[in-house]
Amino acid sequence: MPSTQKIYTLFKKDLLLEIRQQYTFYGILLYIASTIFVLYLAMGRPEASAWNGLFWMNLLFICINAVAKSFLQESRGRMLYYYSIAGALDFILAKLMYNLLLMLVMSLLSLLLFSFFLGAPFAKTISFLGITCLGGISISLVFTLLAAIAARANQNAALMAILGFPLIIPQLLLLVKISKSAFGEIFNTGALSQMILLLCGLDLMVVILSLILFPFLWKD
Repeated sequence: MPSTQKIYTLFKKDLLLEIRQQYTFYGILLYIASTIFVLYLAMGRPEASAWNGLFWMNLLFICINAVAKSFLQESRGRMLYYYSIAGALDFILAKLMYNLLLMLVMSLLSLLLFSFFLGAPFAKTISFLGITCLGGISISLVFTLLAAIAARANQNAALMAILGFPLIIPQLLLLVKISKSAFGEIFNTGALSQMILLLCGLDLMVVILSLILFPFLWKD
């Protein structure tokens, strides 16, 4: 059974490392700012549908850069140390929580910079803010699982791209569709609720898969 104290300790360790090193955070922030600025120079202020698509693609690449390194940076010696002090469920839950928090911050920063440089064509600001947080959580959960698998497969980052494509595409399509409601597109209330529930169901499935599969990787 997972231990709350161990999960918190591992989560705190990742958070303190991020605060102390900082170069990772600022590197990703530079990536976000430069990407959005180039989009602004190339496209100015695009129409709502293009803005929406660019925003979610930008979040996808941010997540690959931000979340993947959380497992890929762990050395074999450090993993052996974790193995001696914590269980598989403690470790994966701490990573899921840390990456979720990291992607929430990155998602909000990306939304702020997108709105500043490319405008804010959405009609419902609060709704889009909530969808952005939900999307950041969804993408981070998927890539945390993929990064865990890739890290145990001899640090093969290419495996993330191979496994990630069929998993992330349905989520991105759902996020693009749901976010259209914040741009003024009319949806049936039931249909919109069903899409949000489906997205939450996919997130829950990823968490359950992580809890089931990671203990087998942990034993290696």
